Amino acid sequence: MSEQAVQDWIRKTVASNDVVLFMKGNKNFPQCGFSAQVAQILGHVGVDYKDINVLDDMGIREGIKSFSQWPTIPQLYVKGEFVGGCDIIREMFQQGELTQLLDEKGVPYDKARMTA
Repeated sequence: MSEQAVQDWIRKTVASNDVVLFMKGNKNFPQCGFSAQVAQILGHVGVDYKDINVLDDMGIREGIKSFSQWPTIPQLYVKGEFVGGCDIIREMFQQGELTQLLDEKGVPYDKARMTA
């Protein structure tokens, strides 16, 4: 795939899914600690998301970094907007800002889990 084709694919994927996590591995088998942390947070919140394993395609692995202008993986997108990597997601979760963002964007998640 050309670099432009990769960028187009990323743009389409991010636009057509409410929540997308570009990660090393997948939600059932993360292959790095940072990806595992974000997958665990999203699982805890109970939000449905599309996981993209960047280890499957070097073009996507490099393409997502230029797409977001962010040098590391994982990368989380909500309603087409880049939110951040592991440290940012962890901090947002701890501060209650992640569920606030999901509420603002109209993304469903398991609110009962968050009040238990």
